[in-house]
Amino acid sequence: MTDTWKLPATKLAALIASRQISAHEVAKDALARLDAVNPRLNAVVSHRRDEVLAAAGSVDAALRKGEVLGPLAGVPVTVKVNTDQAGHATTNGLMMQKNLVATQDSPVVTNFKRAGAVIVGRTNTPAFSLRWFTHNRLHGRTRNPRDIGLTPGGSSGGAAAAVASGIGAIGHGTDIGGSIRYPAYACGVHGLRPSLGRVPAWNESGPERTIGGQLMAVSGPIARTIADVRLGLEVMSGPDARDPWYTPVPLVGRPVSRKVALCLRPNGMAVEPQVIDALVDAAKRLEAAGYHVEEVTDTPSFRDATDMQIRLWLGDGYAGFAEAVAREGDPAAMMIAEAFREMATGLPADVIGQTLVKRATLTRLFQQFLDEYPLLLVPVSGMLPFADDLDMAGPEAFAQVWEAQLIQTGLPLMSLPGLVVSTGMVGRAPMGVQLIASRYREDLLLDAGAAIEAGGVPPSPIDPTWS
Repeated sequence: MTDTWKLPATKLAALIASRQISAHEVAKDALARLDAVNPRLNAVVSHRRDEVLAAAGSVDAALRKGEVLGPLAGVPVTVKVNTDQAGHATTNGLMMQKNLVATQDSPVVTNFKRAGAVIVGRTNTPAFSLRWFTHNRLHGRTRNPRDIGLTPGGSSGGAAAAVASGIGAIGHGTDIGGSIRYPAYACGVHGLRPSLGRVPAWNESGPERTIGGQLMAVSGPIARTIADVRLGLEVMSGPDARDPWYTPVPLVGRPVSRKVALCLRPNGMAVEPQVIDALVDAAKRLEAAGYHVEEVTDTPSFRDATDMQIRLWLGDGYAGFAEAVAREGDPAAMMIAEAFREMATGLPADVIGQTLVKRATLTRLFQQFLDEYPLLLVPVSGMLPFADDLDMAGPEAFAQVWEAQLIQTGLPLMSLPGLVVSTGMVGRAPMGVQLIASRYREDLLLDAGAAIEAGGVPPSPIDPTWS
């Protein structure tokens, strides 16, 4: 069988498990696809052919012995370069970390390997995994496979570009301010930000995460089908004692009403007409599947959540961050650090305590809202996918980008899960919607996401054939 790179993970896993195709054949096909498209995309910035083929060979050998393997046995996946994979550099897009070689696998990589997945490469991220655009001095720029003029998103831009172009069936991403959800949106695929504690995370190669990172940073899957997102979550969420915040909650929760709140302009954010159209269309798809959709005029405040999120980022280690940015010399990271310098220096000494108290109040409001409406349907961004490097075009453009990303930055404060479902195209720009649910109710997101997906999605995987 040829062109196995076009198949979803669920199909590949079934074919390999039944020995209709070999894991070695699939790995060779994945590497050939990488060779064919990655030079134009720069989505994967590190891969080792011998290591990939050896992992696939181990899967085939185990199958020949009749061993029972994991649900991703032989399936090609990618891992983001900000996450430890033993023997590989955890660069996080930084020149200063180009030789920071991990000595052990992170929990996500451990879970991938335990499930039999074959890691075909490591994907790009902006410096410090900081932007919604993917470019750094060490690895260079990642391109959007659908349109060279658009950002592939960030910080998991390499993961989304790889998945959209057929380099691996599932991409690992991380999200503290939209870094899974926005790249999925920009590249026309699906991406899930799980609840805090759902997927264990830890990097032995780096220091303990700051308070903001501990409360808001998560790992999750990016894929071309909702079924693959679900499978990716099941695998990634395996238990690991190295993460003190890991929470062993069942993947399927109690039955709830199929009630959806549709909010077109949360907190008065500016939303482009094409985004509104996509939300209305997604609502109709949900109604056709038996959901009850009710339009609401507003939600609890994502603006307050974003403000608190930023205060936690800046109040816990801004000086050290700014010093690291200066040493790295990445222009975009330096611009962002400078943009928030005045706010950082004006924060009170007890900003962390103040913010955590307010976080509890706002989280309660969101929980009560989601108790009445188990699902919330909102924009991914207020704008179509950005022109690449839009945030570097001056102060007005920088402010426009941050305003459009209100829900990207606000949602993580409450440790809530969010799913981006790709729904179509506006010219050459992908379009999608975002679903939000209560903590540990990713099952509700995925069920509703499948209903939306059934109404149509952009074609994928695709060739990066820009004019």
